[in-house]
Amino acid sequence: MEYNEKVMEHFMNPRNVGEIENASGVGTVGNAQCGDIMRVYLKIENSTVVDASFKTFGCGAAVATSSIATEMVKGKTIDEVMQITNKAVLDALDGLPAVKAHCSVLAEEAVRAALWDYSQKSGVQIEGLEAPKENHGHSHGHDEVQ
Repeated sequence: MEYNEKVMEHFMNPRNVGEIENASGVGTVGNAQCGDIMRVYLKIENSTVVDASFKTFGCGAAVATSSIATEMVKGKTIDEVMQITNKAVLDALDGLPAVKAHCSVLAEEAVRAALWDYSQKSGVQIEGLEAPKENHGHSHGHDEVQ
């Protein structure tokens, strides 16, 4: 499977790996059946994401989309983060092979799940935000595992 340079760069040198202690919100999405599990940590102050990190178990595309998504949300307001779609994640990585495009959806869902966790903990209502979905029906092989 061919990955472009940008995807490989984020896979080989992922940004923002790890946990944020006392995170404002933590979102975990994935499917144990296919093995991709993403956990995103957000630190939010004054309605702005001041830090973001992730831990991902999955293929190279899952790691790369997690990495770029955490970069994309840093410094953004909650409203701006809500505008970040899986297509924006794909575009930021200059695309993914079609069979890996669902990883960008997982990245978007992980960020939104972290926002949901934040809204539940803090009582802050976030317009347009829905509760995270349980389990995804994706299935594919894995190139690498982090």
